[in-house]
Parts: sequence; structure tokens; C-alpha cells
Amino acid sequence: MQERIVEFVRGLRAGGVVVSTAEGLDAFAAVGLLGVQDRTLFRESLRATLIKRESDFEVFDELFPLYFSTDDLPLHNALDDLTADEQGMLQEALSGFDDRLSQLLEWLTSGEGPTDEELQRLMQSSGIRWAESPASAVWVTRRMLQQMGFTQLEDKLQELGQRLRELGMSDQSAMRIMGVIETNRDELGQFVSQQVRYEISKRRAERPRDIHGSDLTQKSFQALSAADMDALRREIRRLVTQLRTRAALRRKKEHKGQFSARQTIRQNQRYGGVPVELKFRKKKLKPDIVLIFDVSNSMQTMLEFLLYFVLEMQDQVSRLRSFAFYDNLGEVSDIVNNAHHSEVGKLFQKIQKAIPGYLFRTNLGYSLDTFFSHHLSAVRGNSTVIIIGDGRNNYADPRLDLVKDLQRRSKKLIWFTPESQQIWGSGDSDMDKYALVCDEVYLVRNLAQLSQAIDRAFV
Repeated sequence: MQERIVEFVRGLRAGGVVVSTAEGLDAFAAVGLLGVQDRTLFRESLRATLIKRESDFEVFDELFPLYFSTDDLPLHNALDDLTADEQGMLQEALSGFDDRLSQLLEWLTSGEGPTDEELQRLMQSSGIRWAESPASAVWVTRRMLQQMGFTQLEDKLQELGQRLRELGMSDQSAMRIMGVIETNRDELGQFVSQQVRYEISKRRAERPRDIHGSDLTQKSFQALSAADMDALRREIRRLVTQLRTRAALRRKKEHKGQFSARQTIRQNQRYGGVPVELKFRKKKLKPDIVLIFDVSNSMQTMLEFLLYFVLEMQDQVSRLRSFAFYDNLGEVSDIVNNAHHSEVGKLFQKIQKAIPGYLFRTNLGYSLDTFFSHHLSAVRGNSTVIIIGDGRNNYADPRLDLVKDLQRRSKKLIWFTPESQQIWGSGDSDMDKYALVCDEVYLVRNLAQLSQAIDRAFV
């Protein structure tokens, strides 16, 4: 139990909850005094000693059942009330399905679910290594259940019932088996979901902390509370200072530019071709940036921090043009360039009001068409174009032809996306197609990732 409590504390910290060593020791003392037999009392003792902010209750309530629920899968054995002949009929009926469905039905009728090794194998093949937040558990669980055959189970149950009756089993026994299978199906689905969320939490806790900041910098933008936002607004000042320092060091290191063989040979013709004087190409270290960003409401938190970085890094770029889109696109360079960092919290709504359209639904394809019709001159051969968005178009034309043209016209095309690669292409997502025509794609789900992406892009 002590080891599990230690894991739980790590999970809380990875979720953005600040837990000191002293508070962890208080938790051990409380559990030692009150015991673990009464689950409610055990839960409250941990909550009282480990949680000191109301905003952290949600994380605690989410993680507690994952770390302290029973590991047993409560499945029923469908064979218990069957005669020897009926058990033989069931085994014969199950043998007629393919391997995947046969394995699933075996789990659901025998009362013995998948082993830990089988669950781990299914998690790995379902992409759990790409899952970076609790929100990712939904798609990992869905893919696991699909691999196990859950999507085909409903139709196959009717087929199984028909086979059992053809083999001579009574309706009463067949219906009892169907009832056990359906009950076990629900239990197994819930168990898989819980195990996935527990595994993601453990992996997140074991992941090395980012060198740039606190645990909160690793917390998903979507999971930030008001208190978290306040703390990160203070943290971002330190990150900006680091980015500016690195930019200055790069300029100092590369002030001569790159060696130019052509200019050196030409300059040294008077010396018989001996390279007495070396020539270097002049290098513009300050980038020319064109931002094209999504201002749908789901992007608000991420954009607030992005705009703070942009405002503080303006002297590190030679030129900055900003364009915002929702169902259409408009230029917002004046709003962004003339804002003060203290106004960042109000910029999002101001930008939304400045773009044409009715904020109905995201349509990047149409917005790109507007950009090419009215603002294409913003992109030069030395421009770095950065698109910020999830790549979802509500099933409208993604206009890949325009994205390819942007990539061709610019120095490089970079994309910042808040969605993990494993769900690109799902539903109305065109991110899998956009990624193929970009020079670089960065996942930006938290402040640490955003800081790293800006550091690499603003070069």
C-alpha cells in the first residue's frame, strides 16, 4: 500500500497538483492511524493531507479510483449453471467464430478476462505510448475495444444464440448465457477504460520533467484551472527570458554568417586564387514571421499564451504579420503588434470581433482562400509561415492545394497543433493531410511544448 500511495502522489504531481514531501509524510501518518479497511475514511484521509486547493479536488477525484480500486475483473462464469451437455454445446458454438471474436467470447463466458500481459499488448498496439493526457484515454480505450471485437459483438451475439438453439439448447439456457455475456461485456469495457486511464497516469508521472519549468507547464491547456492560469502567467515571464537569451546567443555565435566559397574565390583572384581573405554570406538571423491562427473558443487558452510569447518576442523578428480565422479570415496585425502584454487576456475577444464572418464553425479551407485572394503579399521568400490550429474543417474542403502553395512560396511552413498524431484524420480532421505538406509540425498541448515550439520556429 505504501508503494501505491507513492505512485498516487507522483500521479497527482504530474496532474499539476503541488504535493510537498511533508504532505506526503502526513498522508502516510494518517493512513497508519486510520487504516485502509474503511475506503471512505481512507479516501478522506488522503484528500485532507494531500490537497490544499479547491481547484485540485477534480484531479484527486479523477485519480483516486484509478490507483486504489481493486485489480480484479468481476466477471461471471456462464458455465456455472449449465449441464455438461450444454457446456459442450457452448464450446462447439464458440468454435465457429474467427480468432478475435472467439477470444472475446471466451473471456465473456468463462469469467476469466484478459491477462495483464494481454492488456499491455492491446494498449501498446492501440497507441498508448502517444497518449499524453487523461483526455487521450477515450481514443485509446475505443481502439482497444475495437481490437478486441466489441464493435462486432452485438451482431455475433444473435448469431451465437441461433447456433446454440440449432445445437439443441433450451431457450432458457441460451438466454441465461446471453445475459451473462452482456453483463460481462459492460464490466470488461469499464475495466479496460479504468486500466487505460491508470496506465496513462503512471506514464505521465514517470515522464522526465521539462527542463524549462514547473509541473504546471506540463499540464494540458484544456485542464488548466483559473488558479493554474494565474500561476502560469507568472511562469511564462521566466520562459520568455530564456527564449530571448538563447536568441541573443545564437546571433552572437553566428554574427559572421555562413562561409561563401563563391565570394571567397572571386575576392582572392588577385592573389592567384589563394584564399587570403575569407568571405561570408550575410545572414538575416531575425526571422520574418506570418502567423495564421484559429480563434475558435477551444483554442482560447493556448492562444493567450502564444500571444504573450509573440508580444514579448517582437524585437526578435524582422517583421510580424498576424491573421486570425474561424469560418473566415482577417488580418489582425495592428491589434497584435500594438498590444501590451498586460492586455493579452482581452486580446482573444478583440481579435474574434475583428475578423469577418459569424463565428459559426471552423473552416480553414475557406479562410485560406480569403488569405490567397487578399493577403498573399504577406508571404515572402524569407517568411516563416506558422499555422496554429487543430486542422479540423467540419468536413469542408481543406484546400490542400493552397497549403502546398504556401509551403512553396515561404522559407518554411510550420504547424502548431493541440491534437496528438494518433487522432489526426479522425472525424472531420484533415491534420494528417496537412502534415504531409508542412516542413515541421509541433504538438503544443501545454506551455512547455509551446515554449519549445516557439524557440525552434523563431529562428
